Amino acid sequence: MKQHIFLASPHMSEEGYELEYIKEAFDTNWIAPLGKNVTEFEKELAMKLGTEKAVALSAGTAAIHMALKAVGVSQSDVVFCQSLTFSATANPILYEKAVPVFIDSDKETWNMSPTALELAFEKYKKKGIKPKAVLLVHLYGNCAQIEEILEICKKYQVPLIEDAAESLGSTYHGKYTGTFGDYGIVSFNGNKIITSSGGGMLLVNCEDAAEKAAKVLYWATQAREPALWYQHTEIGYNYRMSNIVAGIGRGQLKVLDKRVEKKRYIFEYYQRNLRDLDGISFMPIQSDTRSNCWLTAIQLEETCQVRPMDMIEALREADIESRPVWKPMHLQPVFADCDFISQMEKLSVIDEETGADNSICGQIFKQGVCMPSDTKMTEEDLERVCCIVKKLWG
Repeated sequence: MKQHIFLASPHMSEEGYELEYIKEAFDTNWIAPLGKNVTEFEKELAMKLGTEKAVALSAGTAAIHMALKAVGVSQSDVVFCQSLTFSATANPILYEKAVPVFIDSDKETWNMSPTALELAFEKYKKKGIKPKAVLLVHLYGNCAQIEEILEICKKYQVPLIEDAAESLGSTYHGKYTGTFGDYGIVSFNGNKIITSSGGGMLLVNCEDAAEKAAKVLYWATQAREPALWYQHTEIGYNYRMSNIVAGIGRGQLKVLDKRVEKKRYIFEYYQRNLRDLDGISFMPIQSDTRSNCWLTAIQLEETCQVRPMDMIEALREADIESRPVWKPMHLQPVFADCDFISQMEKLSVIDEETGADNSICGQIFKQGVCMPSDTKMTEEDLERVCCIVKKLWG
């Protein structure tokens, strides 16, 4: 039988770098949420990306939460958040009892639309409300229109937080994603481009970065005061990264560039072999950007004879993993009462089964498929996937 092909799964280094760092942690008995691996992982990632400070945390979600606290988000504050994303982007807004306002995507990147963002600022300005932050996502590793969004944030004097959980290694005009906003988020979840089995990193790029990073570290370590006894003046969180997890991350960081190259090769392979099929298109990549192509995402036009679920089901029957594009947050039942800003003049439901609407991100969700993009895929695996897809076109 042919082996199962994963959408994306952990890929440890062939050189065994991870085991070296884990062994050192065991040998020195540093099996705690602090230690040499944690400290060095923070330094090494900050140096790699060119950011001021990095704080290792238990998850990318924890990093988003800490970023929101760091910019002062609290109860009833408004946060502008990209709608086309995973729920982990938006959930921390609710942790602080703040109010998410979801922003539509653009067709050029599938990420936050600068036009819709400007509309959101104008709408809330008329209400006398200034959002506390803009939360941008680089979807599937693809860079958003950062310059335009930064310009808008600067115009309204609102900090930008970059969710770069899926885009570690991607660059915009030669600079790494996650380093443009006041804060950036990186994830090392099991399916990310490099993994520590879990964990994340908060990148601190704003003024007084050392002071801000120290405050985040304080919150993430149960907000314990520097007293001999356990004393607390603020609510804290158990968000620190384990020294073992950090050891895996340090080893994985050594092969990041290699993993990016393989992901990009997978994207290019699918493009070469599938782009001539009628009605299929690929997630667009802007010029002067370099996507890590974490997941290769395609879109099937409305007129296409093949539907997204046809493709997903055909691959599933062959023991190959694929999945729909993220369902936008403004379409999720848990966020049903939240405002959504789109450049579309009138929104309407276009798919009763999924609840997809005619917004840009709603259409991308309805027509999108994430292709298997595992870095352990062989040429035979890629050919196998493409053969199954081509058969759907007869």
